[in-house]
Parts: sequence; C-alpha cells; structure tokens
Amino acid sequence: MNAAVLDASVVLKAYRVVCNHVGSAMIKGTNLESGMHYILFYEFVDDYLTRRTRFRDEHLAKAWAASDRGELVLAGALTHPADGAVVIFKGDSPAVAETFANTDPYVLNGLVKRWWVREWTTVVGDGAAVVV
Repeated sequence: MNAAVLDASVVLKAYRVVCNHVGSAMIKGTNLESGMHYILFYEFVDDYLTRRTRFRDEHLAKAWAASDRGELVLAGALTHPADGAVVIFKGDSPAVAETFANTDPYVLNGLVKRWWVREWTTVVGDGAAVVV
C-alpha cells in the first residue's frame, strides 16, 4: 500500500476518537455539548407491580421519545425490592427531568408516591459534563 494513501476506516476511527475525547465543545473542562446530568428518583407505592401494567406502554413510549430527543440517557426500575426507579437526563436545567415526571403516567395515576430530581456532576466517562 502506498504510504501516501490513507485507509478511510483508519481516518474515521481517528476522527471518532478525537471527537469523543476532545470534541469541539470541550472548553475549560466543561463539555458544553452534553449539558449537565440530572437524576430523577421515583419512590413507588407498595402495589406498584400489580398496578403498572395498565400504564406501562404509555410510560415506556414517553421514555423512548425522551431518549430519541437526546434528553433521557438511561432509565430503569430498582429491584429486590421493586420500590423505585432512577432516570438519568441531560440538559441545561433540571426542567427536562421535572417535566418528564410531571407528565409521566406513573406519576399522574398514583404509582409514584414521591419523586425528586438531583443535579449530578459527572466527571469521568464518555459524555461527562465536567472533565477533571
């Protein structure tokens, strides 16, 4: 192979590495492209498992739509015991998580007895908001 000819896959791989670890939005230790992370905590009612079936499809559709918009990063129920859930969002403010909770069928139909949002300063890993 001619040394002057670059393999396109090598160039693409190098580009991805640079974008993932440096990125054009990386300024003074803050990854402006990813926004801050916010964790939505749910505390379920005691009979959550028996009541959720009726609302689950609508709840999951809402979660997948938020994921498709790039707002919801990761979500799932806590198990053993199944008494809560954790949903991780990214955005400019906690409003993205609060709006999700305020319109979630699980909250609106009384499956969640309490919810709250915490700002999460992420410092390590792909998409960390503050790189140290």
